[in-house]
Amino acid sequence: MTPSRTPLASLSDDDLSAFLAQQQQAYADLQAKGLRLDLTRGKPSAAQLDLSDALLTLPSTTKDRSGADVRNYGILEGLPELREIFAELLGIDPAQVVAGGNSSLTMMYSVVVDFLLFGGVDSPRPWLKEDTVRFICPVPGYDRHFAMLQELGIGMVNVDMHEDGPDMDAVESLVRDDPSVKGIWIVPTYSNPTGAVVSQEVAARLASMPTAAPDFTIFWDNAYAFHHLTEHEAKSADILSLSSVAAHPNRPVMFASTSKISYAGAGVAALAASVDNIAWYLRHLGKSSISPDKVNQLRHVEFFGSAEGVRAHMRAHRQILAPKFEAVDDALQGGLDGLDIASWSHPLGGYFVNLDVLDGTAARVVQLAKEAGIALTPAGASFPYGRDHRDRNIRLAPTMPVLDEVRTAMAGVATCVAFAAGEKMIATRTGTGT
Repeated sequence: MTPSRTPLASLSDDDLSAFLAQQQQAYADLQAKGLRLDLTRGKPSAAQLDLSDALLTLPSTTKDRSGADVRNYGILEGLPELREIFAELLGIDPAQVVAGGNSSLTMMYSVVVDFLLFGGVDSPRPWLKEDTVRFICPVPGYDRHFAMLQELGIGMVNVDMHEDGPDMDAVESLVRDDPSVKGIWIVPTYSNPTGAVVSQEVAARLASMPTAAPDFTIFWDNAYAFHHLTEHEAKSADILSLSSVAAHPNRPVMFASTSKISYAGAGVAALAASVDNIAWYLRHLGKSSISPDKVNQLRHVEFFGSAEGVRAHMRAHRQILAPKFEAVDDALQGGLDGLDIASWSHPLGGYFVNLDVLDGTAARVVQLAKEAGIALTPAGASFPYGRDHRDRNIRLAPTMPVLDEVRTAMAGVATCVAFAAGEKMIATRTGTGT
């Protein structure tokens, strides 16, 4: 009998106690290593950032192709040549693109605030004049989306995120009769943190579904559309065309950036939407800005050259990232396979691995890891208000550490998961815990 490869729930009390003793020793050995490793956020590594260091010598000119001086005011919608690159990458028309500053999150925040203060193109009134405003939040999901809504006083309703997108039966039920449900967050390609890819069928349902709110809006955050980990490159559903065909052209607003493509803190971002939504956005943007940083925009245009230049650049990223994700899977398999106490995603792209541990142990796993020198994202961070009622979900971010550190950290995480599970099962059997 090999308890380490036997489902814990099937072990006798004696064998379970022996398993826990083994994990306690393994954890003591882990603590003795004196680790200081950080897997808290999906940051690019230094090696990835080095790929873009030619940006530091650019731009080579102060003029765009039309002869406009990029050092001066003007061109609120961004340089045409950068808008064209984003348009080709996203499969849309350049007239539907605004090129902005370094952060797509800033553009998202601005759009939500504009809806609150002014209402959108299809809004009967500003959202602040509504009795209640709520968003649908697929979970697990992106914590910064949820934090934004929480700060602005917008309610959040959870629906499950499946491999092909959000639970559409639940979504359609929520929007059909309740006009307070005004929006939904979607990370359509290699979602944060599960790596799910929204299918064309799910996207079509989102675009065409009846909604009680005439201004229901899909916030389509295409943050990882080009972040492939294999030669199989998932293609994002064309939500703008699907919505236009469904007679809801203003329903989606799309966002993207180069934050994990060039420099994380000095990239370029884009917003894409219907022509009417673009005019609405620029009208309000013009009150807070005279122009974006066109010097940085031109720098990126020269660096990438074209949409194909972006794709080639991301293949270089893949060479750095893919081994790290393989290391995560190898460590979790090696430490947890067969125990039936955890499951994890096997993403084909993006920046995260989604780990589900034994119910009631995620916070304990994070605590154990911290005390062993491994910093993880807080348990429940991928849920609105940080509340995972099952206390089982942990987002793993293996991108920033070097490969050997990823291997070490993930072996340590596997030890913490097994230790916490053993504790939980012993407590449950002896009546000393729930």
